[in-house]
Amino acid sequence: MCFKHAVILTVYFIGIALAPSVQAINEININTDSRLSMNPLDHQIKGEKIMQKSTLPDFSRPVKSEMQLSRYERGWEKLKEIDGEAGEKVIQSLKDVSPDLGTYIIEYAFGDVYSRTGLDLKSKEIAVVAALTAMGNAQPQLKVHINGALNTGTSINELKEVILQMSGYSGFPSSINAMNILKDVLSERKKQGIHDEIGKTASKINHVDRLKLGEDELSQLDSQQVDRLKTAYAEFSPELLKFILEYGYADIYARDNLSKQYRQIATIAALTALGTAQPQLKFHIHAGLNIGLSETEIKEIMLLMSVYSGFPSAINGTNVLKQVLAERIKN
Repeated sequence: MCFKHAVILTVYFIGIALAPSVQAINEININTDSRLSMNPLDHQIKGEKIMQKSTLPDFSRPVKSEMQLSRYERGWEKLKEIDGEAGEKVIQSLKDVSPDLGTYIIEYAFGDVYSRTGLDLKSKEIAVVAALTAMGNAQPQLKVHINGALNTGTSINELKEVILQMSGYSGFPSSINAMNILKDVLSERKKQGIHDEIGKTASKINHVDRLKLGEDELSQLDSQQVDRLKTAYAEFSPELLKFILEYGYADIYARDNLSKQYRQIATIAALTALGTAQPQLKFHIHAGLNIGLSETEIKEIMLLMSVYSGFPSAINGTNVLKQVLAERIKN
């Protein structure tokens, strides 16, 4: 064999040894596709997409650390538990326009905040329904969370009570709009074969003196608040004082089909979200503590509001809670 032929054969066999096989290339593609998929169960095999059963939305995402992945998965499972199909539709609607927003909703709102255990899910959804009703500018999200409240054990009549109560804090228009959304949600769920618990009907109050009943109800929250209100408004605006006690407390708070604890959770959440009534928020934080809410539970409400009304409202609400706790220690 001449030297020229020997060189050619040597180069040929070296090329065979170094060239990756088709199988190796396919394996590289499989690994790359798996890393870039947000769904770890979604793989590309020999050009055919085989979907194992998964509930994670298939957004394209950079490789995620194990900690990030478990945070995402934890959030997705929590979203499904609370909001079900309604929540999944929200995330899927963001797939094409802003997958990052969908990811942050899952990771922060549900993976970080909703997964915390300091406040039970029913209480969290009552807080969110109250806040979104009071804010009045997020009706699609209110619809999702009315579904969520029903999914996590809130009865129909309890939801009606939360919405009625908001008339005293954000006005009748907000309560009317929220009640109409509740009506739509119940109709849709009934068509799907979902039969939600109706819950207790409020007892009829046969009380001729609504003013006295209102004073009694308010005194259960804070024994000194009636005197404070009288000092502030008995002369300057006696009508305001009368309406607060008769409507706010005799007509609404005296209804017995929503617990006092849930009423304060709803009120604290709504006033935190609105961000415009810190003196009233301060009173209702005091009231919540007086009737058995814990410091931890109220802190969780503030964290939850960071998702729905932003960090400024959560910061301001937390600062009010801090002031209340300091005052209670002194007293």
